[in-house]
Amino acid sequence: LRLLGCILFLGLWEISTRLSWIDSFIFSCPSGILKTLAVMSGDGSLFLHTKVTLYETLVSFLLVIGISFLTATLLWIFPTVSEILEPWLVVLNSLPKSALAPLLIVWLGSGSCTIIVAGMSVAVFGSIISMYTAFRETDSEKIKLIHTLGGGKREALCYVIFPSSLPSVISILKVNIGLCLVGVIIGEFLSAKAGLGYLITYASQTFEMTKLMSALIMLCLLSCVLYQAVGMLEKQFLKQ
Repeated sequence: LRLLGCILFLGLWEISTRLSWIDSFIFSCPSGILKTLAVMSGDGSLFLHTKVTLYETLVSFLLVIGISFLTATLLWIFPTVSEILEPWLVVLNSLPKSALAPLLIVWLGSGSCTIIVAGMSVAVFGSIISMYTAFRETDSEKIKLIHTLGGGKREALCYVIFPSSLPSVISILKVNIGLCLVGVIIGEFLSAKAGLGYLITYASQTFEMTKLMSALIMLCLLSCVLYQAVGMLEKQFLKQ
C-alpha cells in the first residue's frame, strides 16, 4: 500500500503537468526530476553535494552523541550541577536555532566548521536533557542494591544506569540523526559552497525548480538511509 500510494502520487503529478492542470515550471514533474538526477549523476555534481552534506551530518551527529553522553553522565554524578544547569539547557533548547546561524558565521567564518556546529546546535541541548532524564528515571531500587553491595556511583553507572537506559538512548539517537541533518541544511543555506542545502538555495535563486525538487528528493532519501542505519544499530545493540 505504501508503494501503491507513492506510485499513484507520482502518476497524478506527472499527468497534472502534462495536461497543464499545474504549471510544470513551478511544480516540476517526475520525468523532469529523473532526467535532472541522471544528468547530475553523470557529471558527478549530485554525488559531490550529497557527500558533503552526509559528511557534515555524520560529524555533527557523532559530536552530539559524545557531548550529550558525557554531559548527561556528569549531571547524574553531580546533582547540584544538574540543578544549576538544567534551566539553562531548557532555555538553549527552546531557542530557535536558525537565529544562531548568522552569529555562528560571524564567530567561526563561512566554512564546514560553522555548518557542523549549526547541525550540533539543533540537537545537542535536547539530547542532553533527554539522556539525563533517562538516566534519572532508572529504577532506584537497583541503584540501592548496588550501594548495599558496596558499589559506588561508577558501579551504578556501569551496571545499572547505562544498560537500563540503552533503549531510551537509541531512541534519542534516532531523533538526533534527523535533527543534525536539519541543522546542517540550515547552515548550508547561509554559508556553504557545496552540499544539498547549497544546491537548494542556488536552484531557488536561479528558478531551476526541477533541480530544487531533485535536491529535495535526495535530501529525503538521505534522511531515510540515515534513520534506517541507526535503526540497524539499535537491533544490533538490543540483541546483545
